[in-house]
Amino acid sequence: MAPSTKFQPQMVKKPPFSLPVPGHEKKEGEGIPRRHPEAIQELKTSPDPSIKTVYDIVVYAANNHGEAPCMGTRPLIKTHIEEKMVPKVVNGQKTEVPKQWTFYEYGKYSFINFKQYKEQVDAFGAGLRHLGLGHGDMVHIFAATSGRWLTVSHATASQGMSIVTAYDTLGESGLTHSLVQAESKAIFLDAPLLKNLKNPLEKAKLVKYIIYNSENQPLNEADLKELQEAHPDITVVDFEHVLKLGQDKPLDPVTVNPEDLCCIMYTSGSTGTPKGVPLTHKNVVAAVAGVTTMIGPHVAVGDYMLNFLPLAHILELVFENAIIVWGGAMGYGSPRTLSDRAMKNCLGDIKELRPTVLCGVPAVWETVKKGIMDQVSKQSPLKQKLFWGALALKGALLHAGLPGAGVLDNIVFKKIKEATGGRMRVCMSGGGPISKETHYFISMAICPMIMGYGLTETTAMCCLMDPLQWNNVNLGNLTSSVEVKLVDFPDAGYFTNNKPEQGEVWIRGAPVATHYFKNPEETAAAFEDGWFKTGDIGEWDDNGHLKLIDRKKNLVKTQAGEYIALEKLESIYRSCPLVLNVLVYASPDEHKPVAVVVPNEPILLQLAKDNGIPGEHAEELVDNQKLTGLVLDKMLETGRKGGLGGIELLQGVILTAEEWTPQNGLVTSAQKLNRKGIQQKHEHEIKRAYGKA
Repeated sequence: MAPSTKFQPQMVKKPPFSLPVPGHEKKEGEGIPRRHPEAIQELKTSPDPSIKTVYDIVVYAANNHGEAPCMGTRPLIKTHIEEKMVPKVVNGQKTEVPKQWTFYEYGKYSFINFKQYKEQVDAFGAGLRHLGLGHGDMVHIFAATSGRWLTVSHATASQGMSIVTAYDTLGESGLTHSLVQAESKAIFLDAPLLKNLKNPLEKAKLVKYIIYNSENQPLNEADLKELQEAHPDITVVDFEHVLKLGQDKPLDPVTVNPEDLCCIMYTSGSTGTPKGVPLTHKNVVAAVAGVTTMIGPHVAVGDYMLNFLPLAHILELVFENAIIVWGGAMGYGSPRTLSDRAMKNCLGDIKELRPTVLCGVPAVWETVKKGIMDQVSKQSPLKQKLFWGALALKGALLHAGLPGAGVLDNIVFKKIKEATGGRMRVCMSGGGPISKETHYFISMAICPMIMGYGLTETTAMCCLMDPLQWNNVNLGNLTSSVEVKLVDFPDAGYFTNNKPEQGEVWIRGAPVATHYFKNPEETAAAFEDGWFKTGDIGEWDDNGHLKLIDRKKNLVKTQAGEYIALEKLESIYRSCPLVLNVLVYASPDEHKPVAVVVPNEPILLQLAKDNGIPGEHAEELVDNQKLTGLVLDKMLETGRKGGLGGIELLQGVILTAEEWTPQNGLVTSAQKLNRKGIQQKHEHEIKRAYGKA
């Protein structure tokens, strides 16, 4: 399908979308495994017969898409720092404190083609060999998402080395753990992170080479000098040095087997030591095959994807490799430079690149939705009625199969679409649950949003929504490289004999890992006979789509003896316009949950103004009990609209002006909540909300 093809959020294809695997009889406590109809006889293992390893993906793309644009970056021209005094209430006293804002000035995107990308990969791979690395060596990647991150991953694959991923926001203890456990011999990192290496390298004695990336991030010579003095036996070079080594003395790629280790990806769990998941070339290639069945027919040369999610997250790593197979162009950005808000004298990444495909996590889409709603709220009452009426009418027309949706797109929603570049044909949300309201809103106002669900242990494979199977109630179809069965979870009443069939989701297939790295105890608990036990609770709908309804570890039994599903509640309450982010906390000693909320400041200020509550910044307002009560009322209203009732409705709300970021450790780099950290930070306020402080 050509990139010019426009999708609408409606189901065009006809069910069934998954089928029971022939020859299986139902076992006690288990459902019959199901597969994608195109893989009912045999699961897919490769997107093309010539692709057996991750490096083969680069070769395939160079041969098939040669001169087409592959990878784009934009140069940083200047960073602008502005400081202002803002009011803040400290110990009940109003005072002023300095606050800094950072703005970025970037140039235009420039691209290399697929042939040039292969040349870059080959040269860097040869450079690694000349540096002193060889087949079987482990190379840590401790860096933000960039074209160079992906280059290093493909270059190591070309020479039989393996990468070990670490989020660029990882603390010293997590980095030390992965460096030591993986016995890494080299590390590639962004130049500003050199200062974070001094202490971990005291324990990671096998590291011999440090390669830093100073593209768009100037090197601090003092950091480099201090590191070299602390570890004089380690060779420290920049990316360009390694690249030139390989350009001056080319070397052929080495033979790599599909069963060879491709990477060790550490899970982004918010509690405990991260678990390493060893993924082979076979795992990653099969994952690309699985996603290609759904999305491959719809993405081609001429499509542009904006990459900003962490490549240390399996979802992004699989999608970037898949985009290369399909021939799409990738432009790199970052979460802080997506919109115009943080830019100076230039456009944000979205408007500059004008992507046709965009992949994000729920927190990104909630922010996009609330930004649109904020703009709509500033329009005249007539225009507001026109917008909401058009949104409802478009949904009704598409549901009934009637024409007219395109007219509404061109008249009512045109400016909204232009805010995301004006070319987006499809977007994707993954990495966690998103509210139905936000899913529906983005799909109608901008472009169809497809859902995805997978785990590091399954190389991101389980479900992915085909754009032609769009709906607002489930995760989409099974990918064609895995099969899934449900298994009874009696503790919470989920049984495969229920109608509909319910149970814990187990996944098996070529993308599924076999174990955790050097962790036999966790391996025994999670892997069984080729199946990975996800810990998620799912059910099959009448069309054969999978729907997640709970998660075992986030089910909390309240004082009433009933279970509350925390992530389900958060996905619904997060759709409240007042909420930027939310953590729901439920105590076994209480009947109802409470919520810690990072408010959406512009909406909070408007609510305060409408109710005669003074304050110009969130810092002044979060402790105001009258305003907190108003926020609770709005969230309860959202909860009831989302189908919540009884013990799922909040007892209280705690407001905080501190944004949750990977930098302060309150969310992971994959934007998952650090539940323990947030709960500890607000322990007193939570007790007060329950009337215990």
